[in-house]
Amino acid sequence: MAEEFVYDPERNYDEATLAQLRDMEKEIADRQNLISNRIAFDKLSEEYAKEDEIYRTKIQGDLKNRYDYVRKTRGDGNCFFRAFGFAYLEKLLTDQTDLKRFKDVAQNSKSELVKLGFPEFTIEDFHETFMEVVGKVENQCSLDELLETFNNQGLSDYIVVYLRLLVSGFLQKEADFYSCFIEGDRSMKEFCNQEVEPMGKESDHIHIIALTNVLGVPVRVEYMDRGDSLRCNQHVFPEDSTPLVTLLYRPGHYDILYT
Repeated sequence: MAEEFVYDPERNYDEATLAQLRDMEKEIADRQNLISNRIAFDKLSEEYAKEDEIYRTKIQGDLKNRYDYVRKTRGDGNCFFRAFGFAYLEKLLTDQTDLKRFKDVAQNSKSELVKLGFPEFTIEDFHETFMEVVGKVENQCSLDELLETFNNQGLSDYIVVYLRLLVSGFLQKEADFYSCFIEGDRSMKEFCNQEVEPMGKESDHIHIIALTNVLGVPVRVEYMDRGDSLRCNQHVFPEDSTPLVTLLYRPGHYDILYT
């Protein structure tokens, strides 16, 4: 027999609900790596209920014909930055030419942020960790070691934080142009403080545009929505560039695609 529910007027049920949701999220997180191994599309299709025929059709009839594998990221609101960071550094393991360019950009980025008003003592640790990981790639670490780094919550989150800071810095520097893309009566600094810098905030077009510009790394995004088209919509940032990273977007989430 179920225990009878007794309402307690002194208890904050909103807080209790939030605590329960946090426990559920933690349980999911404990079962899923931040970055997965590469998986086949047939396995990805199995994750969707048979009722969700739209997604299954786009995976089997479109994505599977144009890509070989997908690498999943944890859906924690940081998936775009984590997916981008891992996918690009993975590519740099076999592209020493672009690695030199990227290392120079990353090394100089801290001073650029300081010029924009970011406190050096605040960003120092994040930049240092970011450069340490870039150094691992320069020293030809194994793919397994890179994957292990990105699945280390502390190291992985520091990388995400620094990428978020780079986006914030770029948008504030170019505020005159990008302010028109912001909804609501907010300054660019307010937008960045609320929607870019905090961990767990989902990313939109403006985040992608900023990150590809500040790092000089073009990105292709395949949009898999519930529309009637049998194909995914594709967008390249910036337009007419040659993408170095390809991401799969489903509403609210990014994964990594491979050919």
